[in-house]
Amino acid sequence: MKLALFASAVLALAAPLALAQTSAWKTDPAHSEVDFAIKHMAISTVHGRFGTVDATLTWDDQDPAKSSVNATIDVSGVDTGVPNRDTDLKSARFFDVANHPKATFTSTSVEKSGSGYKVNGNLTVKGVSKPVVLDVEAPTGPVSGMGKKQHLGFSATTTVNREDFGVGAGMPTTMLGDDVKLTIELDFVKQ
Repeated sequence: MKLALFASAVLALAAPLALAQTSAWKTDPAHSEVDFAIKHMAISTVHGRFGTVDATLTWDDQDPAKSSVNATIDVSGVDTGVPNRDTDLKSARFFDVANHPKATFTSTSVEKSGSGYKVNGNLTVKGVSKPVVLDVEAPTGPVSGMGKKQHLGFSATTTVNREDFGVGAGMPTTMLGDDVKLTIELDFVKQ
């Protein structure tokens, strides 16, 4: 009788732990991207996107604060729709893709914020790491996709100062704004 009560108590305590396990997710490259917008001559906004983004997510849907994300962004694939400008952006004056073809983001904490989240982390561009905060909307999904795999979608934004990373260093803000708005769309597939 005591053994049965003990076993029941252990199972009762273990049940919430089983429900609160994290799951691993990886981006679907065909449906994930990092876009940017920056002022040009203080009169127009130039938009572009980087190459592929490869991210992994450890997601705890019971306690998102225990979640984490790591991403690698292909800066060498920068595309504004103007080939000459893209070549300039790849040069040492801007992203220096010959020496720094990738940028990375590593989360340090996740916290609830309204209906979404604040994801704190370190962004590394051109070998320079700076703390940034992503404003993340509540996830969409999960939904069943191709191959019956579960998909989970996230949209996030942040604004960074390009000069903090040595991108276009010394260019006056009358030619190129300092603030760069990043818009991130990630479609994660459960592994």
